[in-house]
Amino acid sequence: MQHIRNFCIIAHIDHGKSTLADRLLECTNTIKITDGQMLDNMDLEKERGITIKSHAIQMEYELNGEKYVFNLIDTPGHVDFSYEVSRSIAACEGALLVVDATQGVQAQTISNLYMAIEHDLEIIPVINKIDMPSAMPDEVEDEIVELIGCDRSEIIRASGKTGEGIDDILKAVVERIPHPVGNVDAPLQALIFDSVFNSFRGIIAYFKILNGSIKKGDKVKFFNTGMEYDADEVGVLKMDMIPRKELSTGEVGYIISGIKDAKEVKVGDTITHTARPCETAIAGFQEVKPMVFAGVYPIDPTEYENLRASLEKLQLNDASLTFFPESSVALGFGFRCGFLGLLHMEIVQERLDREFNMDVITTVPNVSYMVYTKQGDALEVHNPSGLPEPTMIEHIEEPYIKATIITDSNYIGPIMKLCLDKRGELLNQEYVSGNRVELHFMIPL
Repeated sequence: MQHIRNFCIIAHIDHGKSTLADRLLECTNTIKITDGQMLDNMDLEKERGITIKSHAIQMEYELNGEKYVFNLIDTPGHVDFSYEVSRSIAACEGALLVVDATQGVQAQTISNLYMAIEHDLEIIPVINKIDMPSAMPDEVEDEIVELIGCDRSEIIRASGKTGEGIDDILKAVVERIPHPVGNVDAPLQALIFDSVFNSFRGIIAYFKILNGSIKKGDKVKFFNTGMEYDADEVGVLKMDMIPRKELSTGEVGYIISGIKDAKEVKVGDTITHTARPCETAIAGFQEVKPMVFAGVYPIDPTEYENLRASLEKLQLNDASLTFFPESSVALGFGFRCGFLGLLHMEIVQERLDREFNMDVITTVPNVSYMVYTKQGDALEVHNPSGLPEPTMIEHIEEPYIKATIITDSNYIGPIMKLCLDKRGELLNQEYVSGNRVELHFMIPL
């Protein structure tokens, strides 16, 4: 356990974390880089140049004659995929906070950083892209010092493109990030942080072991669902899955146990032994709240069941997607899906089309309202046509959000006008650093 380090990379969109991850893999001789962004293996990710899924990969590194095993989890930067980030953070002891030298600290950097600090992760600040002509490393250093209160000497300057500073990062991971702590002899407790569907082998769950160990052929059970399985294969994640006979405390790996049904694997569940179960489940991450709702209907009504199966398989890979059946007069039977944002909705639609060959119609996204009638009933209304007669309505409630907006002080006027025009109310505003302002609004979703 002393030689294991589990860490993730958190950053704002386009601050170069996937490129940095490639460099780390190359320096540790894990893979030969043939093609940019080796970890972004979905076609959609390559086309758009964004990370959608978090990816786990193991590397080996030698320092002063001692061998270390690193488990790196690369995470998305876009706010619509922040649930992926929260799961990766739960499986790590440390994080690389990557900031672009040309752009400085941005909103997502701050929100992901708060998430990491809540989980007590050790933060290693890295300034990336220092080879760029427009880089301003000194000013960005000031921002980072103000944000996390570290010493200047702790900030590493690096470049994912030229490979500068990569060795310093690897050394810092060994020296600053604590090794996993746990009891090897305790009953098995492993946290499932992701799962994927494989049409030949069923559902593959990715986990991190907090206590105990797991061997091939063990009888295991999933704590929350209570289902029992045989561990047909366990192993570690390199570019491919590498089977192992046994994994022990602190390691990150995968388990294949011939599970066919998507409902049986819940991300955040705990794996334990049937014969000697652990007493409590691991406190997982909070359930995610969808923000944008839209109806998804098959173009051909006979495809309804296939659409259900496709959504279930997609949900396995993207646990932040929620859906339940609904019907409409015009479109027949379909599902009302909850997404984390508009980009998330667009990506889900694309993935349904590419991975499952489903042609779907998506209705205009909206939110749900609670309508209270004079009889004292409460109805959830998703559609204007579902509203009762105006004379029957006592009052209507709509979802509100607390919005935090971080901006340059030059834009305060127009942003405040926009929010106030949309019936928002300003709670307070504070200056964060230099000319950055943080505005807090209560505003209808």
